[in-house]
Amino acid sequence: MERAVLDLWVGIFVAAGLAALLVLALQVSNASTFNTADSYWITAEFDNIGGLKVRAPVKSAGVLVGRVDSIEFDNTKFVARVTLRLDKRYEFPTDTIASILTSGLLGEQYVGLDGGGDMEMVKDGGNFKLTQSAVVLEKLIGQFLYSRAAEGPSK
Repeated sequence: MERAVLDLWVGIFVAAGLAALLVLALQVSNASTFNTADSYWITAEFDNIGGLKVRAPVKSAGVLVGRVDSIEFDNTKFVARVTLRLDKRYEFPTDTIASILTSGLLGEQYVGLDGGGDMEMVKDGGNFKLTQSAVVLEKLIGQFLYSRAAEGPSK
């Protein structure tokens, strides 16, 4: 009898561990929490998206309002077209600024939305005209080093 109880507790512990690993895997993979029926799509064009990935978060004021649905390259304008899937509970004005931001110093990239002051809201299938591309750390370091070299040696 004692062996059966011990086997039962080991089985429960293993099942709980597997469930915890499944939850962790879903969190790491940015599994979508939005139902496509309760979403609408908006596009935004960026000169540089950096390391932005599909299913990256879309946040406004730190609140998760959507996910990146797709990323495509426009051969005519030579820009990246990012399609955002936003929850219908959140509406944004047509003059909203979409920026590619980084969580922490070297963290994952996400799209940040800063609402504008326009009274008209962007509709399903619309686009954000005002965008700010990703800040590329290598370019910033190169500009800093170039400006220091242009100053010449310090006395």
